[in-house]
Amino acid sequence: MRAVQITRFGGPEVMDVVDLPDPTPGDGEQLFDISSSGVNFADTHHRES
Repeated sequence: MRAVQITRFGGPEVMDVVDLPDPTPGDGEQLFDISSSGVNFADTHHRES
């Protein structure tokens, strides 16, 4: 699974795309397959504040 991971303080430049193992759902949980998502300007602007 590819994910955006933030492991340190800073602006948008600290948002790293990483490969992570696929999650496994627990009891009473549902796992959804998301094929795409986005990061909008408000997300990056919030990181700069």
